[in-house]
Amino acid sequence: MIRLAFLRHGVTGWNREGRIQGRTDIPLDAEGRDRLDRLALPEAWRGAVLHASPLSRAVETARRLGGGRPVRTDARLIEMDWGAWEGRHGAALRADPASGYRDIEQWGWDFRPPGGESPADLRDRLTGWLADLAGEGTGEGAGAHLVVSHIGVMRVALALAWGWDFRGPPPVPVKRERLYAMTLAADGTLRPAGERTGERLPCA
Repeated sequence: MIRLAFLRHGVTGWNREGRIQGRTDIPLDAEGRDRLDRLALPEAWRGAVLHASPLSRAVETARRLGGGRPVRTDARLIEMDWGAWEGRHGAALRADPASGYRDIEQWGWDFRPPGGESPADLRDRLTGWLADLAGEGTGEGAGAHLVVSHIGVMRVALALAWGWDFRGPPPVPVKRERLYAMTLAADGTLRPAGERTGERLPCA
């Protein structure tokens, strides 16, 4: 059994502006970096193998919290592709009945932004990554692993662990600066291993 935790990247300028980032490689901003430098990983996760989406905001978050330790990146951990909606303000899309925008409680697995990716698409690549990690089995693969990624990836991971189908309120609302712990079985199955509220990052 592998211990696995997911953490959302630090804050970017687009986060503050309410813009949809998706796969656009927006870096952390100065305030986001400063905030990360005041935080630490919980003691139980300080020796975990670090993984990150290849987008710079995730890689930098992992490096800052991990004290510069090596970070393993994989394209399958990248954020959901929002297609034509990347860079748009979510509030403006929600206010436009013609946009086709839906709140997450109404997505289902197959909701897809124009030219973008559905949660089911993201699920397929994430489950492939999970299967590969589970297959490592012994040595480094048998320990704790910490993934710094994006809210879309985390929603899918939590959906798999908690049995949610993107209909109705999410069982675990994703908040920043919190670790969401799970266990990964040898067959690639995720199970919850912590509180729904996640574990807050302590001050450094």
